[in-house]
Amino acid sequence: MVLQESGEMYLETIYVLSQTSSAVRGIDIADHLGYSKPSVSRAMGLLKDEGLVKKTDDGFFKLTQAGEILAKRIYERHTVLTQVLISLGVDEETAAEDACRIEHYISDKTFDAIKAHIKQHNGG
Repeated sequence: MVLQESGEMYLETIYVLSQTSSAVRGIDIADHLGYSKPSVSRAMGLLKDEGLVKKTDDGFFKLTQAGEILAKRIYERHTVLTQVLISLGVDEETAAEDACRIEHYISDKTFDAIKAHIKQHNGG
């Protein structure tokens, strides 16, 4: 399954928000991303149809197992790429913004090579 960048952003956002709260509401997602509530509602419907998100009986959004696997991968890309850019001398804000753009387009092969390089040069 290939998601568009916006779908990946929604999954990553639900994952990040769920790390600090057991209940993620549509309004939380909208506020975090700066999107409208109708846009979030539509996206959640599409992600639900893909089997990546489910809505609980009390109206909260949760990642399915498949959604969580994908969200963790996206978040890992974001955090690793941010740290790489910071280590190159990019300020933290710019590094996070650029990593957010790169994370959606970098191939698995290239990302794995970056992680291997880091592991080799950091001793583990």
